[in-house]
Amino acid sequence: MPVSSYEGGILMYQPKDSSRSPRYVGPRTFMRLENIRTTDDVDFIVAGVPFDTAASNRTGQRYGPQHIRDFSVLLRPYNPDQDINIFNYCSGVDYGDIDIIPGNIHRTYDNIVEQLDEILEKSITPVLMGGDHSITLGHLRAFAKHYGPVALVHFDSHGDAWDDYFGEKYMHGTPFRRAVEEGLLDVDHSIQIGMRGPLYGPEDIQGARDLGFQVIPMREARQLGYDEVIKQIHQRVGDRPVFVTYDIDFLDPAYAPGTGTPEAGGPTSYEGLEFVRGLDGINLVGFDLVEVLPAYDSGEITAIAASSVMFEMISLIAMKKRREQD
Repeated sequence: MPVSSYEGGILMYQPKDSSRSPRYVGPRTFMRLENIRTTDDVDFIVAGVPFDTAASNRTGQRYGPQHIRDFSVLLRPYNPDQDINIFNYCSGVDYGDIDIIPGNIHRTYDNIVEQLDEILEKSITPVLMGGDHSITLGHLRAFAKHYGPVALVHFDSHGDAWDDYFGEKYMHGTPFRRAVEEGLLDVDHSIQIGMRGPLYGPEDIQGARDLGFQVIPMREARQLGYDEVIKQIHQRVGDRPVFVTYDIDFLDPAYAPGTGTPEAGGPTSYEGLEFVRGLDGINLVGFDLVEVLPAYDSGEITAIAASSVMFEMISLIAMKKRREQD
């Protein structure tokens, strides 16, 4: 049965056992979790936010959440790299999708905040799937409402801190400038990693630094090395509540072709997973993964990477729970 119980009778939601029920049987949910819209007896929820009408190039990210779910049925509960069985410590469900408003970003933001409110009130950790990167502003509004300004760890090939695009203030290239302006971020404890590719000018990187972000472009990350980058992330965020946002175009397009604005010269999928594993010990309160675009995903390469990144993030939630129980 997919639902078991802890001692004391507390329900535990966990994936279906694929040795008893084949992976291709039943509705597609993330990792074969129960599709239940509940905040009772859960430590994390997985939810889609299928909004993509703020993208500047390719669109179709609205289909990203279901594409990720389709491949995620292959995920298993034990993480050998972190030596943890997630569901020994965590209960989680696939919460379904946030009700977005196609073409109306502001009403979509209102829906995101409203629908995350009950989840955050229960101290549940949301693991969210986009959608284009504009949705993260809605996520940060919800988190700031409950935690105050949060630290941000941002993996991406773009800084997404433009002031506007064709005069538009709310699109997938502007969410983090708006977040700073709205006081949603503890910017002195926030960091961006992986920026690269041709730009309009040096201000595309410097603008984020002027807002207060620490920025480690991909070339610098390579020169520093993985261990030093992880060390700087931990030093930067300290003990602040942390929201992690992961644009799949952080990865090189050889490992994530299914995205709207790919940039050459990024990390491999292995390196992209290692960056997430290295976040163990931060005060993680929420996570999103954005910009998966199925129409350009050859052989489900991007879905493999995206679902694996999400699996590593859920593993961090379990590891945090394990420390709290020890």
